[in-house]
Amino acid sequence: MNDKTKLPFAQVNVFLMDVDGVLTGGGIYLGSQEMELKRFHVHDGMGITLLRAAGLRVGILTGRTSEAVTLRSKELDIDMVYQGSHNKLKGYAYLKERYAFSDDQVLYVGDDIQDIPILKRVAIPICVRDADMEAQRYAAYVTKKNAGDGAIREIASWFLKNRGDYEQIIEMMLNKWEEEITS
Repeated sequence: MNDKTKLPFAQVNVFLMDVDGVLTGGGIYLGSQEMELKRFHVHDGMGITLLRAAGLRVGILTGRTSEAVTLRSKELDIDMVYQGSHNKLKGYAYLKERYAFSDDQVLYVGDDIQDIPILKRVAIPICVRDADMEAQRYAAYVTKKNAGDGAIREIASWFLKNRGDYEQIIEMMLNKWEEEITS
């Protein structure tokens, strides 16, 4: 793992993550007629909200295609979504070109070997606690929480605290909610 004091927190403005095994616990619930269910943690949703409030563009890069991911992405106003390519590097290259960002602007959260090519390229590579050990070798930070249990919220708080604007973002969100009630 890298020394966090040397990580380029200030230059990162893109937060990308996998879904299965990162944003969810990795279990896939299949029903009849191609119905797929996923369990998302509300704390992760708040983490994404905080990152967006801090000015980061948030994106999803997942090998599977799922209506549940599309729906959750819309609920959270996620900026970039790429589904359906098991070659994550291909999806990553597409997002970089489409949304005009470079490797040194990216924090990426992955969990398995298909994420390694991206983990090796980005400014801040992160794995969840229950990620594959091979993937964890490339992580600058490994979460204390498992995938689907608030790991994204943990990363959001960790990132914003290390960047130095966590308290400011929290205060801004609290003021925003207060203003919504009083107006």
